[in-house]
Amino acid sequence: MAKRIFITATNTDIGKTYVTSHLLKHYASLGFKVGVIKPIETGVVEEPLDGSLLLALVQSLNAEMVELTVDDIVPIQFQLPAAPYCANSAKSIDLSVVDEAIDKIESLCDILIIEGAGGLYVPIDKETMIIDLIERFEAKALLVSHCRLGCINDTILSIKALQERDINLVWTLNCHADDKSFSTVSEPYFKDQYPDFTIFKNDIAKIADTLLL
Repeated sequence: MAKRIFITATNTDIGKTYVTSHLLKHYASLGFKVGVIKPIETGVVEEPLDGSLLLALVQSLNAEMVELTVDDIVPIQFQLPAAPYCANSAKSIDLSVVDEAIDKIESLCDILIIEGAGGLYVPIDKETMIIDLIERFEAKALLVSHCRLGCINDTILSIKALQERDINLVWTLNCHADDKSFSTVSEPYFKDQYPDFTIFKNDIAKIADTLLL
């Protein structure tokens, strides 16, 4: 079985696909055969945008992925840009298709990166949240947080949610160029309480190494 890493975040639009893409490139540069899957994507009109980007990237990094299609990368797709629960009218979702896709993809790779949707408690159906997928797939979690005002609260809540499930996790901050207030309104807390905290763009190698431990 490939090493499984699940990319999750404190909310939507935090940068999960950005982080996933850079980790794929980093691991490939070290000689690993990489694979990727985004189990569920919503807001799909003609084709899944995130899934298409990830497919093109992973095929450029791992020649064994050349026969895969975007439906392999994103086995569950919905048109409405909303939580899967809402996008699928609260109907049950058969996750066995994701299990089958994972089996197919990880037979071609050493490291499989699984990109989640939204935050940990995005509902998939009446029985399942995104956080449940991390346990289902027996993956190590990389929690990605933002650097805007409110990131302290969002980060701590998500860390606690993962710890309560005994999920093995690494966390990082994905700061954008316009997050100019971070150094004064949030960073002092992280420096005091989490002195080893990382900022993704500065610490990709360190994060990638820790995820493999």
